[in-house]
Amino acid sequence: MGFSREYGLKITEGPTPADMAGVSTLPYPSGWSALAFSSELRPGVVLTRPLAGQDVVLYRLPRGPVRAVRPYCPHLGAHLGLARVDGDDLVCPFHFFAFGPDGTCVRTGYGTVPPRSRLEQLSVCEVNGAVFVWRHHDGRAPDWSIPEWHVIGHLPARHIAWELAGHVQEVIENSVDVGHFATLHGWKKAEVGGDVVYDEAAFHVSLRAHESAPLLGDFTVDVKVDGYGLGCLHADVHTPRVGLRMCTMVMPTAIGPRRMQFRQLNRLSFAEPAALPGPLARTVSRTASQLLNRLIFRASCEFTAADFPIWHTKEYRQPPRLAHGDGPIGPFRHWARRFYPTTSTGPTAPSHDSASSNGAT
Repeated sequence: MGFSREYGLKITEGPTPADMAGVSTLPYPSGWSALAFSSELRPGVVLTRPLAGQDVVLYRLPRGPVRAVRPYCPHLGAHLGLARVDGDDLVCPFHFFAFGPDGTCVRTGYGTVPPRSRLEQLSVCEVNGAVFVWRHHDGRAPDWSIPEWHVIGHLPARHIAWELAGHVQEVIENSVDVGHFATLHGWKKAEVGGDVVYDEAAFHVSLRAHESAPLLGDFTVDVKVDGYGLGCLHADVHTPRVGLRMCTMVMPTAIGPRRMQFRQLNRLSFAEPAALPGPLARTVSRTASQLLNRLIFRASCEFTAADFPIWHTKEYRQPPRLAHGDGPIGPFRHWARRFYPTTSTGPTAPSHDSASSNGAT
């Protein structure tokens, strides 16, 4: 008798992804989470996206606003991800019950009096080229918002989305993890430009990176980061030596225990050379943006993706055993606690030793 074929399959090896390892994890955070890019939701389009272990159905009305609803029809439970948009109404695929923009059932598929039922709608914020949906662990209505940021350059934004294991806090926390910029991303040196400012649901930090490259020699990269909750941050990157300015939105979304979707959106522009006449300087700036847009976006994505294997397999450690040079991780974690249930045992305050060992305030 020969060996069973199943034992000839490839063995499992390498680090186990965080969502399969059963490692300790944080709960789902409350706040705004990006579920789509605006360009994905044309009028009449219906999308189903995961958020915190549940489906959310998104659709855009003909006049522009986006709606987000719980996925199951209150009639007999059909999934509304299979629905269609008819004028201002979302029509269930099962019995053609139609629901108006406010979620109220306005008609049935067979002309009878519609029941007094409505869809469970979720708060939506469409800003900066992305669609965010609000979720709070105790059902609280939105009490903070994501602001509209400046738009740079003349080209449309480029965007991309990935899915991987990991927790969203690890992504946002990276912005104050100064040490990893040198070890993982190859910056010669990175430093925080002053104290991190925490303002209720937001935080603000500036960084300066020191780099070198062929032809350019040594140069600096100035980064201003504005974070909102644990689901969105905006990085304004400026390289004075080449006149490059890039704005990057980073939007991690918790979709399941220890699993996330990760969205990134980039815009860029080049400064107009001061030595050239106005019209020519404008042409040079726009031409440089046009020629280098794809290349710079790819480089930005590769920079981001260097973190993926780490997030995909890491364990959240609390308290962390920090060292000088790590950056102000302890104070960040203390601020992040506000986005979790107060009864959770996950996001605890950092111990005195672990916070002070960083030397940051």
